[in-house]
Amino acid sequence: MPLRKFVAPEFLFGAGAIELAGQYASNLGGSRALIVSDEGVIEAGWTDSVKKVLVDAGVTCTVFSDVTPNPKDHEVMKGAEYCLSERCDIIVAVGGGSPMDCAKGIAIITANGGLIADYSGVDMVPLPGPPLICVPTTAGTAADISQFAIIGDTERRIKFAIISKSVVPDVSLIDPTATSTMDSKLTAETGMDALVHAFESYVSNASSPVTDLNALEAVKLISRNLRRAVENPHDMASREKMMLGSLLAGLAFSNASLGLVHAMAHSLGGFYGSPHGECNALLLENVVNFNFDSESEKYTQLGEAMGLALLKLKKEERKEALAEGLSIFRKNSGIYSRLNDLGVKPEDIPSLADYAAQDPCAVTNPRAASQKDIEKLYEESL
Repeated sequence: MPLRKFVAPEFLFGAGAIELAGQYASNLGGSRALIVSDEGVIEAGWTDSVKKVLVDAGVTCTVFSDVTPNPKDHEVMKGAEYCLSERCDIIVAVGGGSPMDCAKGIAIITANGGLIADYSGVDMVPLPGPPLICVPTTAGTAADISQFAIIGDTERRIKFAIISKSVVPDVSLIDPTATSTMDSKLTAETGMDALVHAFESYVSNASSPVTDLNALEAVKLISRNLRRAVENPHDMASREKMMLGSLLAGLAFSNASLGLVHAMAHSLGGFYGSPHGECNALLLENVVNFNFDSESEKYTQLGEAMGLALLKLKKEERKEALAEGLSIFRKNSGIYSRLNDLGVKPEDIPSLADYAAQDPCAVTNPRAASQKDIEKLYEESL
């Protein structure tokens, strides 16, 4: 087996984890915290909950909330300027993937200066930033435990990936109760994002036995609990299992990387600002079809983990049955749209495919894809 490494932060999982934010901030030497959040999370009350436990622990706080979905380069730069002006010595991200990725970007700039785009790529961050605590409020992105930060370049209309051990948070406080305020749409989209994390990391050409173990268990948890969480947002048993599935999928993809689904979704998010989880959901079936013959045994195992009886079928029938199973699962989760419903235009596809082909996630896809291959996959998903 090729040499592999596995990176993960300290994390606490379970109801009440959020109450330990103050203790961890103090343990990490924080005296003034920059809380990075967004308006939706603030409205739901989670930002104030974290602020209270920080203050109770003797840590003063200030909040930066100018963060939008698919966080932008200028938001990172504004947040870093604010962090420095307020002399914050610790960063606490409260929210989904957008506040957490923005917080990672802010940490990079406060320690290294320059522009956030300067750190695009793999292992491009020289100095670690201030301590970072993450409190996720969605079950899907796993930005709270990953070595990825995805930022939008507003001038070029692309997303770029920063992949570095330097952006792995110091600690993640994973409290399933913090996901109880997600509506059904966000639950479905983030849940599908987690499923794609598990699928893509399992067939990645950088996978390992450790990432495979996490990815396969994530598929089992997500496939059995996402619909329940969508239909009954207050079913905390399903919420907890979705949060665990997201965590395991995150541990897998953070170390095995991803594939074409994410490369193509990043391109859509950068160009149109499209919802990341929904894009992943709409692209998954066609990318699985494209990749299937390159990793047919692993895709069969993924289908079996979802509860699909693929082993009973002939090999050539398994691809079709898996794609159909994924389609049914997506629709049962409430996602019926296609890319053209998100405003994707046929004339933009060559540019989208060009950006996707250059995305780092494309490198670990199990089957090499040309720009023309990617164009065809976009067209099939319109």
